[in-house]
Amino acid sequence: MPRCPVCDAAVDLAAAEHPPFCGERCRLVDLGRWLDEAYSLPEKPRDDDEGDGEGPPARRPDDDEG
Repeated sequence: MPRCPVCDAAVDLAAAEHPPFCGERCRLVDLGRWLDEAYSLPEKPRDDDEGDGEGPPARRPDDDEG
């Protein structure tokens, strides 16, 4: 049986109102963590972000003319 990602309680996905959470409280706690930016994804630096001076600078969408 899967477990709630917030409180680690067992969750019956077929009967849960807020899967994968055990209830409304854990769903809101998780939402609050996202909004407070407590969760993040690791960012891998791109080659053009390292500033090695090789090649042309990266283009941005707002650089387009017209």
